[in-house]
Amino acid sequence: MFSVEVTFDAAAEDAVRADWARLIEAALPSSGRNPSPSNRPHVTVAVRDDVDPSVVADVADILPLPLDLSGVLLFGRRGQFVLTRQVVVTQALLDLHRQVAHRLGPPEPRYANTAPDRWSPHVTLARRLDADRLAHALAVIEAPLIAAEAIGLRVWDATAKQITTLR
Repeated sequence: MFSVEVTFDAAAEDAVRADWARLIEAALPSSGRNPSPSNRPHVTVAVRDDVDPSVVADVADILPLPLDLSGVLLFGRRGQFVLTRQVVVTQALLDLHRQVAHRLGPPEPRYANTAPDRWSPHVTLARRLDADRLAHALAVIEAPLIAAEAIGLRVWDATAKQITTLR
């Protein structure tokens, strides 16, 4: 699996990492628990079984791009929740997403939620929360409006555990 990801300016990254740390301090699941040096706040723009980074490299020319991280967005399935920060959709962000999607072609069915008109841009704070832990997590995080800037574009190869930085 490969993902194309947008990364943030230092202040926005620090704000998300602060929520990750609050979740850890509360003994809750947190994206901050991943010790990999490649683990950082990001917005996944596309997921595919295979990605040639050179195909999307020129999309990095769009950056930097202003973004706002707003309130909480939840994804749920079978009594488990993913806690995220919503990224406010703008025309510029949709244009970036569509350019990536166009270059990569349609996603495989299991990644259909990253296709144009089906994508929900977000930054993951925690996964695998049941209802009780979700309530606790919501009490712990601060989730202020964050005026951010998308400054980086990268491709994550999950099998090789390797990042290709495009910007």
